[in-house]
Amino acid sequence: MALRRLFIFVEGSDDVRFFETIVKPRFEHVFDSVELITFACTKSVKVDRFIRGINAMHHSYIIVTDIDMETSVHAKKNIILSRFNEADYLNIMVIIQEIESWYLAGIDDAGAKALGIHAPARTDSVTKEHFIRLIPRFYPSKIAFMIQILKHFSLSTAVEKNKSFRFFIEHYVIANPVDAGLPGSAGESPSSTGPGAIHGFPGNNPGNGTN
Repeated sequence: MALRRLFIFVEGSDDVRFFETIVKPRFEHVFDSVELITFACTKSVKVDRFIRGINAMHHSYIIVTDIDMETSVHAKKNIILSRFNEADYLNIMVIIQEIESWYLAGIDDAGAKALGIHAPARTDSVTKEHFIRLIPRFYPSKIAFMIQILKHFSLSTAVEKNKSFRFFIEHYVIANPVDAGLPGSAGESPSSTGPGAIHGFPGNNPGNGTN
């Protein structure tokens, strides 16, 4: 049987840290290998060459990007498509607002107390600047704070606090929702997670929410 490989293109090191800890383990029962690739400072021609190779080998990929200053997910996806000619619209995941909003989404009341912060009830509007203002002074750096957040991260809390994170989990990650610990998912089977698969992703429904 041919190996099934997944390549996740992310913007930078903060994204790598998050995906390595929170996301990658949840793909391991679906793919034989999962690789993270940063693209923010990579030439477009190199990324396009990589995507052509992935498609030729019938492997899978996702491009994950922050919405930044764009007014809609559609607009941001078009920005990515204009940069990478080989990218597929359906394989682009847009974070709202930035990766920092996904970090904070996973912090429940107990985690917030342990971290010494007041966690927001929703993180859909959290930006990098907002995140930095939340960092208590006793953390030596933003990276140190992020590492501690990941130690207290709750997936079930995150999907309730951030819509784009929930969309990602439901439409790219979950082959069996029970494995991911989502609330209200008991009794579902892999075949019930969606009507089709995009480049090998179980349950990826392109007609939902944040598309």
